[in-house]
Amino acid sequence: MPRTKHGLGLGLVAISYVALDYLRYVSPSWHVRLQPALWVVLALSAAVRAPFYSHWQLEIRSAIPFLASMLFMLAAFLWEALSVRFVTAVLGLDWHRSSPPLPDTGQWFLLFLNEKLPRGVVHLLRADIIGLHHYLMLFVMLAFSVVFNSVKSPGLGLAARYMFTMAIGRLLRAITFASTIIPSVRPWCAAARFSVPYYPHPWAQKYYIPYASDSDAIRKLIRADIPYATVGEYPSEYRPNWGRMSFLIDILRPTISDGGSWYKLLKRASGGCNDLLYSGHMLVAVLTAMAWMEAYGGWTSILMWFLVLHSAQREIRERHHYTVDCVVAIYVGIILWRMTGFIWSSKDASRTKRLNKLDEVQNRLIHAAKDSDIDEIRELLKEVEMAGQERKASSQWVIWLFAGITIIFSLFVVLLAFILTNDG
Repeated sequence: MPRTKHGLGLGLVAISYVALDYLRYVSPSWHVRLQPALWVVLALSAAVRAPFYSHWQLEIRSAIPFLASMLFMLAAFLWEALSVRFVTAVLGLDWHRSSPPLPDTGQWFLLFLNEKLPRGVVHLLRADIIGLHHYLMLFVMLAFSVVFNSVKSPGLGLAARYMFTMAIGRLLRAITFASTIIPSVRPWCAAARFSVPYYPHPWAQKYYIPYASDSDAIRKLIRADIPYATVGEYPSEYRPNWGRMSFLIDILRPTISDGGSWYKLLKRASGGCNDLLYSGHMLVAVLTAMAWMEAYGGWTSILMWFLVLHSAQREIRERHHYTVDCVVAIYVGIILWRMTGFIWSSKDASRTKRLNKLDEVQNRLIHAAKDSDIDEIRELLKEVEMAGQERKASSQWVIWLFAGITIIFSLFVVLLAFILTNDG
């Protein structure tokens, strides 16, 4: 069955979702009424349509890649959380307070525009139109639209590609920002959000602090290529008993007020207070726009990229990131999405299979035509046609069970993601 661009009217649904959520600033009372109603309508529409979805067999084959991608993404998030805590804690709060932000020409340009543009345009640029949870929900809408035949199946394959690409992007991001520690755009952030020692870790005491500002010391270090300076006097490190997880102490740098659990400490990590090159929010935005552009296309894809650019300038304007963080996130997201097409692609794989099968039986088909063997020709053409069709499941109840579990699990994950990311 050919794909359609109507179904739920995916583009209009996406715009309605973003617009209704913006009502929280314009009319909170209407927002409280309309947003739950929209989610109920969307959930019921997907549930009602699911029994008529004809590609559950494809979804079953995509279940294992989907779950593997989810576990990979969660592992990447764990590594990122450890890295965020490390780069925040290793130099201590005094370094965060005293280190000025780096010069950012993108920030200068936006301040220049604020002086030149009409106030209405500036207010539009400042408006909190779309955030992290919006992009996640827009992707969920895209993946669920397979049941309306608006996006190429399988939806779990599309979701697996999204999560796998996200995991790769997060791992690369953690490696990047942990490699060189960059001062925050908001110097007060660390003291307000993190409970870490005010003094540097012994590693920084030995390898960084003695050579941080003395140019002569740096020259001597380059010549000697070995740390030579005497380490100053600092308080001793607090080392709780974490058993087998004690190796995390030097990474997380707990304090007495953090309690005795490394897990609770890590849960409170939240976003970092150094500059984390590149922007994780922008990576989510770009991957959502790339998925939307490939899977659905149309004018809404253009609108999606305008929203990405709006998010980028807000990240810079509100001093959540340097301009370089947003620029790098955009091209990294585009490149990574292009590299993971082997997991899911909008191209018609059934056509490729039929062409391959036709090449395989071409000689037999020519011989049958020469022999005027009509039955043989019909049989060969049937093989070509069957090559592009889905293999049917041996048991219908397996498909129904899988469909029910998938719908319930997906709606639960959507609700959980919405709750956990609703604050941005």
